[in-house]
Amino acid sequence: MQKIIVTGAGGQLGQELQVLASVFPSFDFIFADRNQLPVSDPARVSAFFNEYKPNWCINCAAYTAVDKAESEKEAAFGINGDAPGYLARACRSTGARLIHISTDYVFDGSSAIPLKEDDSTAPINIYGASKLEGEKQVIQIHPDGSVIIRTSWVYSEFGNNFVKTMIRLMRERPAINVVNDQIGSPTYAADLAAAILHIINAPHFVPGIYNYSNEGQISWYEFALAISKLIDSSCTVGPIASANYPTPARRPHYSLLDKSLIKMTYGISIPDWLTSLTSCINRLVPNP
Repeated sequence: MQKIIVTGAGGQLGQELQVLASVFPSFDFIFADRNQLPVSDPARVSAFFNEYKPNWCINCAAYTAVDKAESEKEAAFGINGDAPGYLARACRSTGARLIHISTDYVFDGSSAIPLKEDDSTAPINIYGASKLEGEKQVIQIHPDGSVIIRTSWVYSEFGNNFVKTMIRLMRERPAINVVNDQIGSPTYAADLAAAILHIINAPHFVPGIYNYSNEGQISWYEFALAISKLIDSSCTVGPIASANYPTPARRPHYSLLDKSLIKMTYGISIPDWLTSLTSCINRLVPNP
């Protein structure tokens, strides 16, 4: 039986993995939240791995407060930069494989075509820089036993995310504005969780960096419009330029990910963003 440690089990992806755990009886999951396994503490990480001796680790733990990271650089780099290295080292010493989750924010947003895994990285905020450092640590320490998955715009019925925020605002306000000049594709955490377990269950293991998000290309504004339609909201959704909605952290203007490599290597089928959004809305709002 494959023993799998899941870090950051209380987050969106960690909770979606918990939902799927019952579908994979051949996997023995150890779900660890930040209290059970503080990933930025190398001694605790080493002791945890030595106790459970896993075959796999799925690292869902992350510092995700993008704007707050600008003033909390040390905290962001501790969890996103150093901790993946501690996990990679623990995996290597116990013979485990690591699946580490990264982000489209490692790119600067200047591309005009979907980004491939080997495109140049140049993060424009602290969050992106900290996640890139985590990638580097994983590749340096456990290159032959690690898969890094870059994803984008993650949402779920769990935790705090754009979809749940939009639903709340559309119920509270008669009108909202959403940026229309940041382009990418959302990722339903349930789909990403299924893709990760597909990789673990695959007959072959090919380490490296892979992109994963739902299919399609939209702006945050178009995303909000779709949410509004699905919940039958009367709230008016207006477009706004990023320049008119300043935030502490800059965001990439274009971060659409090319998913060809993960589909070709692991035979993963990726749903369209609207199909997945509809599934999530149906879970969040059964009778909109």
